[in-house]
Amino acid sequence: MNIEEFAEYLVSNIAKDSDLVKVKRFSNEDEEVLEILVSEEDMPAVIGKGGAVATSIKTLVQAKAYNDGVKTIKVNIDSF
Repeated sequence: MNIEEFAEYLVSNIAKDSDLVKVKRFSNEDEEVLEILVSEEDMPAVIGKGGAVATSIKTLVQAKAYNDGVKTIKVNIDSF
């Protein structure tokens, strides 16, 4: 399971409308970026109280990336 599939698995189990969860990975000059897009209605569940759920998602994705050999990855969670 790659990083994108792992992130999509995590977030789709939290979101009510899991079909709308989209994960994109791209590289800038000096960093990897993982963008997680969810529907506007699912944002409160994905962010969580005080950002606790979002922080946990980011920590798990960064740990998976590190185990896969990616030293640094930036995780953005946004709605569409």
